[in-house]
Amino acid sequence: MRNKIERLNLIRRIIEEELIGSQEELIKRLAEYGIQATQSTLSRDFKEINISKMPHHEKGYIYVLSEKLGTEIVTNTSNIGDAVLDIKFSHNIAVISTKSGYASAISVIIDSRKFKEILGTIAGDNNIILILHEDATHQEVTEQMQQLFPSLTHL
Repeated sequence: MRNKIERLNLIRRIIEEELIGSQEELIKRLAEYGIQATQSTLSRDFKEINISKMPHHEKGYIYVLSEKLGTEIVTNTSNIGDAVLDIKFSHNIAVISTKSGYASAISVIIDSRKFKEILGTIAGDNNIILILHEDATHQEVTEQMQQLFPSLTHL
């Protein structure tokens, strides 16, 4: 068990300090510290410590700790907020359109804010479905999303 804890702590540290874009790259970094890991082990570790992949302007995609996906990453990492395009509503469902590949990272940001008006999100490649609380108004949700993502337009 000690080896697993050490591996998880090292993975967290590497992900926080470096721009890691692939599991192969992380496996090499872990090997430099004397820790052997397979891709299947990393996949399980990523789920356990909640690691996500998000777009990055230089590396294509990078791994990040999901709890770190907040406004600091929105403003500092390739203007992810600019990837949010528009929002549309149908009763208690909203659909946010994003640039291709950004929906998952943006969904994590929305979920991390724990808006009482939003019960949850489902992300695809370029769309996010928001399930709204039955008391939520479209205007409230639009205003909250525009505070997070100023480029968002309401259709």
